[in-house]
Amino acid sequence: MLLSCSMSEIISLLENNDFDSNTTSKIGSKGEQIAQDYLFRRGFRFVCSNFKTPVGRNRKGVLVNGEIDLIAYEEDCLCFIEVKTRSSDDFSAPISAVDLRKQRQIIRTAKKYRKIFHLEKAKFRYDAIGIVLNDNKAPKIEYFRGFFDELKFQKNDWSN
Repeated sequence: MLLSCSMSEIISLLENNDFDSNTTSKIGSKGEQIAQDYLFRRGFRFVCSNFKTPVGRNRKGVLVNGEIDLIAYEEDCLCFIEVKTRSSDDFSAPISAVDLRKQRQIIRTAKKYRKIFHLEKAKFRYDAIGIVLNDNKAPKIEYFRGFFDELKFQKNDWSN
């Protein structure tokens, strides 16, 4: 059965904000707690969560803030961990939301973090964890160690 909606009905739905951002925030917070518990049981030592800092300005000159969900050590490696939580993975895996734009923002934020705390020479990596909250079942957790790196974002040196 195909349902049709007019553009005005769609706009009305969006304006009325039927998508409850408070519910989304609760899902995200729950996912971050699950991720933290999961990683803690695997020996991670947590430094902080939801680290936020200004990372620059966009093309329009507006200040851009970056955020890293979890920062922890696994042995001697500083890990910057992005957590994505969904109530379902029917359409796509939660991890698919860690796109290039998000990766670039995390890298900029991590560079600032390392500079603030004088950790420029510390060993580090970028991880991601996807969580699907299933009703009445244990959450589905996928952990990706070294999910991305800075190489694809480095500027080419054409001088040679």
